[in-house]
Amino acid sequence: MKLTSKGRYAVMAMADLASNTRSGPISLSEISLRQNISLAYLEQIFIKLKNNKLVKSSRGASGGYILDKPASEIKISNIIFAVDEEVKVLSCNKNSKKGCNNKSNKCITHNLWDQLDRHIHGFFEKVKLQDLVKQNSHQR
Repeated sequence: MKLTSKGRYAVMAMADLASNTRSGPISLSEISLRQNISLAYLEQIFIKLKNNKLVKSSRGASGGYILDKPASEIKISNIIFAVDEEVKVLSCNKNSKKGCNNKSNKCITHNLWDQLDRHIHGFFEKVKLQDLVKQNSHQR
């Protein structure tokens, strides 16, 4: 399975933001410190999150980011998609005329990995950002 650090960090940063918005906008430097993510990397991620209307920004001394909609309405799949990530367990292109490994047919385990791929995508569609925040608050 492949999910790059960009997707993982985007979910971490959004969970941090959702957990800490009670006091108003949150600066990226605060998230960077709490989650140990490079500030420059967070800036790149938040541009994409903002372009996909998952966060809003405000400028000024008390500026920062807030969620653009309630955490209960943001699916984990929305976050991963916003940063141009794709969770992928298949190494082949499912829609290609050629099969796996550029052969004329699919590999013997193709359907297994395809089912896992669908299961993972379904999972990320069902889990909301609010679910992560609740899980984290129960673990403290």
